[in-house]
Amino acid sequence: MEVLPIEIKFSIIIAILLMVVIVVFLIFIIVLYYRRQMIFTKEERLKEMEHRTQLLQQEIDYRKKMQNEHDRVSHDLHDDLGSGITALKLQTQFIKQKTTDLNISQNIEELLQTCDELNVSMRQILWNLKVGDDELENVVQRTIQYTKSFFAKTNIEVHISKSQIGHDRISANTRRSLFLCLKEALNNVYRHSKCKNVEVKYSQLENILLIDVIDDGVGLINAEAKGNGLKNMEARMVALDGSFSILPSEKGLHLQMLVDLEEEYLK
Repeated sequence: MEVLPIEIKFSIIIAILLMVVIVVFLIFIIVLYYRRQMIFTKEERLKEMEHRTQLLQQEIDYRKKMQNEHDRVSHDLHDDLGSGITALKLQTQFIKQKTTDLNISQNIEELLQTCDELNVSMRQILWNLKVGDDELENVVQRTIQYTKSFFAKTNIEVHISKSQIGHDRISANTRRSLFLCLKEALNNVYRHSKCKNVEVKYSQLENILLIDVIDDGVGLINAEAKGNGLKNMEARMVALDGSFSILPSEKGLHLQMLVDLEEEYLK
């Protein structure tokens, strides 16, 4: 076997070494390129996250500003309208003390009652517009007060019952929707039921809140022909992932509103 000259062997070794060096260099370049790409990508992601954080902070600041403005307007309305109604009531009481005419005194007494009703209505509106969460017990008490006030000058007897109502937090959206549904239910009772008694029941089973409105009137003549009021109530409860049902009743109408407080609060 012919032996290669030393010069050729040396050249082959040098060539192999050069190829190894070139391969290592290329690997180094590729690794460096991908490393820089990774750093660039991370920097871009970081910039994007910083941008999103800034936008989120701006949104939070805007919402805080709007909430502060909302609170200011609510307080101004409460103070200005409240003081105005109080001044009107004082003036009316002063006039009542000066008159001796029984008919005028009776009209003045009705005006005084109207002032009280306006004051209650104003507080109810401001509460309904309140931003932020509330306690369930407080919401129930507010709706009970509204129910009693709503039927105060009617011939309908009101019966209120509540059981196992806790101190769960309830969102502003849920509070408002429940209140509007209850108002519509009571309005339907007054306008259409021709009843003598109405019962409003509040109950809670763990996270489930149930509100039942039951009257002893004429009931729903055509169960399939729901009016706009009932349809609106159903739509509001569905929007809360709750339910609105017309339950069987021996006499009158039985409406039930159901909402999962925890499920809606986490939305």
